Amino acid sequence: MLELRKDIFADERDDNLKEIGKGTQRQDMLGHVTGTSSYFNDHKLQGMLHLKVVRSTQAHARIRRIDTTEAERSAGVRRIIRGTDVPVNLNTLLSLINFGKDDEPSLAVDKVHYKGEPILAIVADSEREAFEAIAKVKVDYEPLPAVFDVEDALKPGAPVVNETYPKNAFIYHDVYDHQRLRFGDADAALAAADHVLEQRYQMSPIEHAPTETNGAIAAPDTNGRYVVYTSTQALFFSVDTCAKILDVPSNTFHFIGGTVGGGFGGKVDTLTEPLAILGAMLTGRPVRYVFGREEEMQYGPPRGAERIYIKDGVMRDGRIVARKIRAFFDSGAYTRLSSYAAVKCAAHLPGPYTIPNVYGDVYCVFTNRTPATAMRGFGVTAMDFAIECQMDKLANLVGMDPMEFRILNAYRDGDMKAHRREAKNTALIECVQVAAEKAKWPIRDEFRRASSRKDGGGSRAVIPPTPADSSRTGPTAPVQQRTSYDRLPPTVTREPPRDPPPPAPSPPPPRPAAPSHGATRFSSVFGTRRR
Repeated sequence: MLELRKDIFADERDDNLKEIGKGTQRQDMLGHVTGTSSYFNDHKLQGMLHLKVVRSTQAHARIRRIDTTEAERSAGVRRIIRGTDVPVNLNTLLSLINFGKDDEPSLAVDKVHYKGEPILAIVADSEREAFEAIAKVKVDYEPLPAVFDVEDALKPGAPVVNETYPKNAFIYHDVYDHQRLRFGDADAALAAADHVLEQRYQMSPIEHAPTETNGAIAAPDTNGRYVVYTSTQALFFSVDTCAKILDVPSNTFHFIGGTVGGGFGGKVDTLTEPLAILGAMLTGRPVRYVFGREEEMQYGPPRGAERIYIKDGVMRDGRIVARKIRAFFDSGAYTRLSSYAAVKCAAHLPGPYTIPNVYGDVYCVFTNRTPATAMRGFGVTAMDFAIECQMDKLANLVGMDPMEFRILNAYRDGDMKAHRREAKNTALIECVQVAAEKAKWPIRDEFRRASSRKDGGGSRAVIPPTPADSSRTGPTAPVQQRTSYDRLPPTVTREPPRDPPPPAPSPPPPRPAAPSHGATRFSSVFGTRRR
């Protein structure tokens, strides 16, 4: 029987919400299962044209010449659209909220910065005719050096990926080239720690792969307006982005959203609507622009790759006393939303754990890859993966149960977070306890009795002295150190012990018996093993 612990979030709960055990039906469920839900592509407008895009075959190149002679004579072609036809041919979504600079063209003009970047659009009577015309376009490239690794991109002399940010790093507020977190003296605490463990974690780009690819249909309406049927997840962002790119008032458009056939963050960027509307403006006809599957995988933005270095100092009794993190977000060639992901990441450090000394650097880096965007908790997901893998390894290092290790270091109400905010409504300890109970994972009584609402504050609520950074130079890759080492009794003063100090794990106390069902214990790092 699952216990609802209402006291934990009592001030945030609505006790009138009683849904558990009820067959509550989603508002859109019947439409989905009966096939009556309306998607943007269900609108078949009279006289509708089709827009397709010529995409770069190069990861980084200068465009010497674009020959459209044969394409212009191709059957069914109504209009060829170049970058010079786009009224405002630079954009980034976040500039709408004064965050970052416009850096991504709707259609490339002089250079391409990743394979798949749009260069030229063709509007034709049918999709087939548009594809046939695209095949006749000849683009003369001058290949340029490319960079695909985040740390290589930040090295002196690396190829410039994004001319708006010539050092290949996003600049925050025109001042900072990365997100920083400083709390206490991490270097001194690492020097005093009994063990130090440094690891590297990495996550590859992840495609959204929606069932319905990105697309839009734009059509002339009355009074000089345009109606737009779209699959966007961000209707108002899309309206304002189109108004900006096309240099018209936002009330020029009537956007109609509807059912999104899978988004997950990949339909937040406004990728198809501006060109569809521009095609309708230039031809006076409805224009449909929808990605094929290959385009969705190549041009539709993924969650970007991430690389994370974590260096922790831990005492023999299991207390983490220092954590240094250096993280790199691969933004691809342009900004889109990765710069915001880095902000979210820095705000999440060092996870839900009270660590008295924290040092974090988080970079948003440009490479010659497809621009990345939002996806299911982006900015936090990979960091959580890295932190929790690190917690398993630290627990193994000091000989503690990984559940008990997390309870020991978890936030308690009244603790001071590394962002200098008091921890409130914490519940990680209770979550771990319930998870252990349901999994029949034995933990000792003292950890079963622990609570997020006691033993916090006090020395754990102190904001420690934090030395100023001695250097603001660019990042260097830390040397990966997969081993730990014991230190002699330190001569420097350590952080005050936490209240109350747990019993030392050496010699290890007798462990509880294995679960009666004979299940093995699982570690995400070290595999499956018995107690």
